[in-house]
Amino acid sequence: MTLVLPTVLAEVAGGRTEFALTGVSSVRAALDNVGETYPILARRLRDERGQLRRYVNVYVDGDDVRRREGLDTAVGEGQEILVIQSVAGG
Repeated sequence: MTLVLPTVLAEVAGGRTEFALTGVSSVRAALDNVGETYPILARRLRDERGQLRRYVNVYVDGDDVRRREGLDTAVGEGQEILVIQSVAGG
């Protein structure tokens, strides 16, 4: 599967916006996998309780994980996990 990050997070992900992952079965496991290498990225995506920050939206093949099983949403080969940060401004 592929984990895709917005460009704004590339600076805390080694300049990368895409990760090919194998051997993970949930969104949580995918975020854990990438977060082990990039701990600052992990803190930007999840709070101290391990939950998604409210301004972070995650989609699996276009479906919002908050409307599914949250971080426990299952993922498999060929699927895309897309992370999007909400943007605020005035």
